[in-house]
Amino acid sequence: MIKVERLLINYKTLEEFTNFRDYGAAELSMKDDLNQSIVENDSESPFYGIYYGKKLVARMSLYQIDGDFDQYFDPPQDYLELWKLEVLEPYRGKGYGRALVDFAKEFEIPVKTNARQSTGDFWSKLGFEPITYREERDRGESPYVWFPSGVYEQKKPKEKQSQE
Repeated sequence: MIKVERLLINYKTLEEFTNFRDYGAAELSMKDDLNQSIVENDSESPFYGIYYGKKLVARMSLYQIDGDFDQYFDPPQDYLELWKLEVLEPYRGKGYGRALVDFAKEFEIPVKTNARQSTGDFWSKLGFEPITYREERDRGESPYVWFPSGVYEQKKPKEKQSQE
């Protein structure tokens, strides 16, 4: 059974993140994010991971976004932003990425992510949908979202619709 756990904000986790920087995709590096959290002494870690034995083999950062800033979901509400997800190469295809995503869905609020490096198929297989791209909101990102029951894509803001 695959177990997802919240990672501690400490120097041991920072050391474990070095493996991802050395072997993973540079754009997914969370080492700087974690280091900033250590400096700021954050107590609530946004980092989650899966260990194989004592080795961290998969990780993600998951941030809760306040509903006051929601530009994606109807009705507007708090949602999760799955910012970075990475599985080390030798451990891919074994369900670790799916386990991390399923963990995020267990909060039963919408989840938003950005498809990177042609990962749209991965997100689609996990029940995410590409959302209508809006330049002023998405700024070059490729947003994919997971909708829990009763939640839908937010329509364009009324002031934008009247100008078109």
